[in-house]
Amino acid sequence: MEKSPSREAVSTARPALSPRPEVDPSRCPTSYKENSPQEKLLLAVAENFHAQYSHLYPERKPLLLCPLNECGVPKFVSTTLRPTLLPYPELYSWEGCASFVSDFLSLEPLDAPIDPPKQLSSPTWVLQTRRGNCFDFSTLLCSLLLGAGYDAYCVSGYAVKEMCLLNQSHHECPLLLNEKKEKTEEQNSPVKKYSVKPPKDLCSGFERMQESKQQAQAQAIILQRQQEMERLEMKERPSPDPLLGLWVHSWVLVLSGSREVAENFFIDPLTGKSFPTVEDCFVGVESIWNHRNYWVNMQDCRFGCSEMSYDLGDITRWEYLLFDPWGNPALPEDNEEPPVFEMPPSWVKRIQISEQDMEMRYPGGMKVIQYRKARLEKFAPYLLNDGLVTRLTTYKDVNCIQPITMKEWFQHRQDYLQERQLTKADNVTMELFRPGRSYSLKSHRYVTLVPETEREMEFYSHARADGLAKRVELPTEMTETFEQRTDFLYHRHVVFSRLSETSDQGQRSIEKVVERFHRNQAKPASEDTAERVFLISEGRIQVTYHSEDDRIIPAWLSFVKPHDSQKQPFTSDMVSMFQVDPFEKPKKNLLLYEMLMSLMKEEEKVMLRVMDSEKEVRAILALREQEERKIKLHISIYNTARNEKARTHREMKARLAKEEQVRREQKELDYLAPFLAKLGDPETLTRQEALQLRSDCLTDLKQRLIDKANLIQACFEKETQELQLKQQWYQKNQLSMSKEDEATYLAYCSDAMFRIHVLKLRLSRHKDKAPQKYLALEEKLRRDPRLAAHLC
Repeated sequence: MEKSPSREAVSTARPALSPRPEVDPSRCPTSYKENSPQEKLLLAVAENFHAQYSHLYPERKPLLLCPLNECGVPKFVSTTLRPTLLPYPELYSWEGCASFVSDFLSLEPLDAPIDPPKQLSSPTWVLQTRRGNCFDFSTLLCSLLLGAGYDAYCVSGYAVKEMCLLNQSHHECPLLLNEKKEKTEEQNSPVKKYSVKPPKDLCSGFERMQESKQQAQAQAIILQRQQEMERLEMKERPSPDPLLGLWVHSWVLVLSGSREVAENFFIDPLTGKSFPTVEDCFVGVESIWNHRNYWVNMQDCRFGCSEMSYDLGDITRWEYLLFDPWGNPALPEDNEEPPVFEMPPSWVKRIQISEQDMEMRYPGGMKVIQYRKARLEKFAPYLLNDGLVTRLTTYKDVNCIQPITMKEWFQHRQDYLQERQLTKADNVTMELFRPGRSYSLKSHRYVTLVPETEREMEFYSHARADGLAKRVELPTEMTETFEQRTDFLYHRHVVFSRLSETSDQGQRSIEKVVERFHRNQAKPASEDTAERVFLISEGRIQVTYHSEDDRIIPAWLSFVKPHDSQKQPFTSDMVSMFQVDPFEKPKKNLLLYEMLMSLMKEEEKVMLRVMDSEKEVRAILALREQEERKIKLHISIYNTARNEKARTHREMKARLAKEEQVRREQKELDYLAPFLAKLGDPETLTRQEALQLRSDCLTDLKQRLIDKANLIQACFEKETQELQLKQQWYQKNQLSMSKEDEATYLAYCSDAMFRIHVLKLRLSRHKDKAPQKYLALEEKLRRDPRLAAHLC
């Protein structure tokens, strides 16, 4: 038997973890510390199964059947699975479940990397400690997938060393692979079948030969670079692994059929990535299990998993532990059904993940993954003050010393910043913004935020009134691109003076403005402007019209602006023109003069628009500097844990409501409140008001006592009168009454006499206590602190 590598040698691939907390058995449920009778029977079945397996296949490694849980109690692996559906939309799909498990937990390598573990903790304990080995990862992931409705199984098998130790330093970053894939799809876009044929190639053969020579030289350079990269990759490749095929690993198998899964696939719980079942990194499979049964692989895995079948009903390829008539249709020949032993329910309590854990996501709120020439950093939302959630840094060398680019992703920014990329070579920064930002800014590419430097801005043109889509600025130039304008303008190019300095308002001197327009089909081509050039420094204006369908040269006009349009008359020397149609009559001077005046007014408007563009650029840059100095994050009003303003308002509202309730209760219990209200609720009372308050209070009590006595007296007289009337009726009808009527009469008389007696006692007691109540109120008024100073 080969010597097993030490734990120290294995753990060098992962950062050191703090000691695992000890389990307190007194705080664990009973199912964690004991086995039910059904579980004990299952353990006996598993022990018998393992004995037969070891006898028949002594060369194979022992199966992982009944490892110890965190309390030291042997538990069958299938009962450790706890299918759970959590109320988070992210965990409804396998991608979300795999991503959460790989992000939430930290890996602890196996004690013996070539042997299955002796302990398998419950998913609840793994979530509590946020760490575990590959089997703990797969158990938690399989529990979430089963709860989400997937046909998922835990797999015990073998994989390559890099996968077992979560070493991704030899793999490309998935984010970079996605970018390359998108670029390849754009380049390899399919050619339409009925696309317009390109014009004939009129290039000379000599030029084509020269281009082919240049392309051959470029291909040779590319081939040389590829060979050099291959040599570097050969150096970067790890040395041959002496334990290849022996590294024990656990992952998850998802079979097709449920949740619209078309093909079987593997999920590595350490990285959260999916792989086809023929992937080379998975070397072999020993066994698989779910919450219902356990299967042992009987197929040959000497050449990997590429030719394996995952039909669990095929008993020649998979040996099951428990007979399942639904999962194993191969019934015995006789008609008698054998006794079926069902899998006991899971001993693990329900899996629960708090909203805070879902948000924090990573251990300590952050996670760092090292890829080949790349470093990926992930952060929990709101962990950093600038809203950074992901940072990807690419490097030129394998040791990750010379950075090339740094790409950052943000969330919850009030400035709507979504993405930022910095190229180290030329120090160029590219920022992307979500819709809704001021000036409808979409992206900003710059070197520095100082005005009048090289930059490129893109805008959400549909959200702007002027339809601006792009603005490119150089030290002496500015180019703007427009979309879907009613005046058909789509391009404006401005050239500024190199020698002139900016004015006090920060405006630069304009030398030239070029505007281009789309074709307006409502006008003739000879009257539809295609380009306007305002040569401000030269005092000239040039207008070029669209070419007609049957012409290859457009018409154009060139004006020389007068120094003083009021005094200097318009002459034919101030205009030069070209008409495509030689038979067309030339334009008259009056029309040309009116066109010149209109163009001069348009020139003033264009200059104002250019100045507005410069002001807008300065405003955007100033706003970006202010936003970067004081970064603010958007916090939802429903986020009660972080929204300070909402929490303060809620606490103040609750405090005011409580004070109002206390004040209302005190007011309801205050016997002087109605009388104070008549006086306007004064804070202090005068002697006259105190005497008046005392008199009113005593008078009110006296009146209420009298009213109560009158009410009792009225009830007493009413009952007496009704009894007398009933007695008179009995005297008249005594001879003709039946026994039932006589019994009813006697019962009524008895009740009436009882009510009369009660009313008589209440009236007598009220008359005795009325003076006492009056004196008690008088004494209470004398001792009341609000009246005591005036009644002494």
